[in-house]
Amino acid sequence: MKIITSVAAMEKEMRIHRDANKSIGFVPTMGYLHEGHMTLVKKAREENDLVILSIFVNPLQFGPNEDFDSYPRDFDRDEKLAKNNGVDLIFYPQVEDMYKDSFSFEVKVVNKVNVLCGKKRKGHFDGVATVLIKLFNITQANKVYFGMKDAQQVAIVQSLIKDFNFPIELVPVNTVREEDGLAKSSRNVYLTEYERQEAPQIYKALISAKSAIINGEKNSYNVQNAIKEHITQHTSGVIDYVEVLSYPELETIGELSGKVLIAVAVKFTKARLIDNITVDMKL
Repeated sequence: MKIITSVAAMEKEMRIHRDANKSIGFVPTMGYLHEGHMTLVKKAREENDLVILSIFVNPLQFGPNEDFDSYPRDFDRDEKLAKNNGVDLIFYPQVEDMYKDSFSFEVKVVNKVNVLCGKKRKGHFDGVATVLIKLFNITQANKVYFGMKDAQQVAIVQSLIKDFNFPIELVPVNTVREEDGLAKSSRNVYLTEYERQEAPQIYKALISAKSAIINGEKNSYNVQNAIKEHITQHTSGVIDYVEVLSYPELETIGELSGKVLIAVAVKFTKARLIDNITVDMKL
């Protein structure tokens, strides 16, 4: 496994692989890898000749009161996990190299951002889009892999690829969960022991909502209220949002139809957890 830390060296390396007609799978991450990331790597390994994993804690997607400085980092641990799971190349750039000059242009995401996490994290997806444009150009990958745990991000990245004609295919991968249902996340380490016991109730609320829809519930407000009641009764977390939206359009709907996203965010003492589930009512 090779580790490359500079943009120039990465661009040179990728030209070699593209000239050799290798199919390239790309897994962008902010590090502190877990099983969820490795599931993306496994999928990329199955479908490509070369698997690239980037580790870059992108400052542009953190707000002024968010956890950029305290975001968990452990490159030695990440390196071992990546190597043991079949990654061929880690791209590990520094902020000074990725953003060495002031930009003449600004990336602004205008659709699908005024709901879910984007509603309260102004500029977050602008930062995500900015770094992905750079990473797509640097890696020249054929496919990019994202987890559905952040379904809003998946929808926005799909639009980014379509709107700017990037020759890359987005491959969404199902959320990876602990045995008790909690979605795997780098931020789970911030949960207290008591909160960790409560946190799986988020997924249980989503499963209950999906069951209600399958059994005929079509009123989105009833679904939202049932989820809020479950989380409030079974956890000490504070609900940030519960939303039921069309997917991938991410539009508010009253009467449920088509493919629906049910998404929640819950704040605990030192961790904000997100989770979601989709229901395709056409099936």
